[in-house]
Parts: sequence; structure tokens; C-alpha cells
Amino acid sequence: MAKKRNPNGSGTVTKRADGRYQAAVYVPQPDGTRARKFVYGKTWEECDRKRAELVARDREGIPTPTRSSKLSEWLPYWLEQHVKPNRKRTTYDKYEMHVRLHLVPMLGTKSLEKLAPVDVRRLVAQVTGKVSAASAKESLRVLQTSLSAAMRDELVTRNVAKLVQTPTVQYRESKPWNLDDTLIFLEGSRRDPLHAAFVLAITLGMRRGEILGLHWSDIDLDARTLTVRRQLQRIDGELYEDTPKSRRGNRTIPLPALCIAPLRWQRLRQAELRRQASVEGSEGAEWVESDRVFTTRSGRPIEPRNLTRSFQRITEGESLPTIRLHDTRHGCATLLIAAGVPMRVVMEILGHSQIGVTMNVYTHVTSDTQREAMGHMDRLLKRRRRPR
Repeated sequence: MAKKRNPNGSGTVTKRADGRYQAAVYVPQPDGTRARKFVYGKTWEECDRKRAELVARDREGIPTPTRSSKLSEWLPYWLEQHVKPNRKRTTYDKYEMHVRLHLVPMLGTKSLEKLAPVDVRRLVAQVTGKVSAASAKESLRVLQTSLSAAMRDELVTRNVAKLVQTPTVQYRESKPWNLDDTLIFLEGSRRDPLHAAFVLAITLGMRRGEILGLHWSDIDLDARTLTVRRQLQRIDGELYEDTPKSRRGNRTIPLPALCIAPLRWQRLRQAELRRQASVEGSEGAEWVESDRVFTTRSGRPIEPRNLTRSFQRITEGESLPTIRLHDTRHGCATLLIAAGVPMRVVMEILGHSQIGVTMNVYTHVTSDTQREAMGHMDRLLKRRRRPR
């Protein structure tokens, strides 16, 4: 029968000396290069069908390895081609760390097809012993995500990392300040230039990056609303703005009256700093206009770690229990729940994508709240005396 001529680059079916048919097609590799891939068939039609499948994969940009890729080849490719274009820089930075420190050194010589659950369990045990169970859990999650991408690219048929049990992690119990400690801190921070930032952290449970990423255009003091649209982060020595951490995107929060006066004071203070910079006129004091709510004396962004340092300094000055700045989110959730705010509303204020995160991580039920709950139980179950 007459054989059709294929377009250039799509391969040609030829007959071998042993009677079988073969075709060779240049296909993309996981590392971005191209290599020649051979397919075989007992008949011309069978071989041509396999050739056409390779061409279709090539047109869709799907890698077809000529050999089973090692994890040391696949993981860097996955980071650059799958993670970097589609995930936040903070996520890429975290994944890259686990790939560089744990996955490649311990599993890099393994091929994708030959990676077995026993290899992954060995990884989990080694990372747990050298670092911690929490790091092992994160490394396992990164490996699972990368192998899921390999399955979508049809490089492997199953995700062996999902067959390995996730290590149990004993998380540090969060003990946020009680109401008295919180009031002491707020009073002690009044003299600090970042007082308004701490008020937002405590009353709204905002993240550090969200506070420093605020612009005045995000705040409506007359309507008493604040919209979280961005966060300020420092990664690899670069200070940059990113979208909020929550997958739900921007969120608008009603401002309690406690926030209004500090924010008005911050705007007046900033206007005075701008005026002083224009009067002095020196190059070092030149004001940098950015519309940011919280800036340095010259209008530049505040380093995230400097906000943390100010928080720690005030905490020590007031002799308060040592907590992280991030723990103010825990305290905010505790106060809201103690005040009877529904869990769904607390989730929206804190910017969580799932209510389970709010319930399992950021709530701390105080003994007073427990005692109040048991008081309700007493009233409900108290046996009434029968009338005589």
C-alpha cells in the first residue's frame, strides 16, 4: 500500500530488517531540551499511530522523556516550569528550599518511574531525624505536589508519595495574651510610631505583610472600612508587593472605632514628615511618595523585620509574656469567639480560605470561656425539684 509522507519534523515510518516498523520523532524533554524518541510496531499502521501520538504530545508541549528522568532533573524543571509561573514567590522560595536541602540530596539519584514508597518513607525518617517532623511533613507535601505534576505530564502512572503516611507533628500550643495583657500592650505602644499598625494587628488579626502593604486608598475612614489588597514581603533580598495570602483574594473588613483615631494620627504624622522633608530639601531627607500607610521617615517601605522588632521591644518594656507578632491573630480570633462572633465571620475577618483552618489553628479557648460553657450546661441539666 502507498505510504503517506509525513511533514518535516513529524517522523517517518520505516521497515526494519527484522520485519518490524519503527519511527523516530524529536520530542521535548523535562529539562527543556529536545531528543529523538523511537517507537516500534508490528505493522505500519501500529507504528504510525504511535508516531502520531508523539507528535500530538509535542504540539501540546508535553514532555516525552527518552529515558526515565531522575528526580535531580525533574524537580528543578518542575520548580521553573510549573511552580514559578503559577505560584507566589513565597511558595516558590519554600518549595525550592525543600528541593535543595532535602529532596535532591536524598532522592536525586532515583528515577521517576523507579521511585518507591520505601524510598519516600526513608526520606521522611531522615528529615525527621536531622531536622524535625514538621520539616519532613513539608518535604513530603512538596514531593507529592511535584509527582502530581509529573502524572499530569504523563511521566509517571501513580504518585507513590501519596502512599506514605504523613508524619505526626506536635505543634507548639499558642497562648495569646489575655485581655489585660492586650490592653497593657496597646497602652504601652501609644508612644511608638507604629502604634496604628499594632492596633490593626490586634483588632483585625492582620498579617504583618498585609499591614505593611496597606495604602491609604485601601482605607475609608468615613465609611469605616479597610480592604486588604496586597502584602509586602522580602524574598532573596528584594522587597516587593504581592497579592494577599488567602485564595479568596481581596477582603473588606469593617473598622472598629478603636482603629479610627490611630489611623487619623498616622495620617497627620505622615503629613508632618512629608512637610519636614520638603523643607529640609537635602538629598537624604527627600520624601518618597508611595501612598503607603506605614513608611519610614522618608516615605520608604518599612522592613517587615523592623515591625517585628518594635513589637518585641514594646513587649519586653511592658514585661508582658513573650509571643510572636503573628500570635496576635490567635488573640484576635480568641476575643472574637469569646464575644460570640460566628466562626464563619471570624474566618472572613482573618482571611482564611477554609473554616477548618480557623477552627484548628487560630482559636484558643481560655479557661474563662470553658467555665462559661460549663455554666450553660449546669443551667440546662440542673434537676428541678418536683412540686410537693
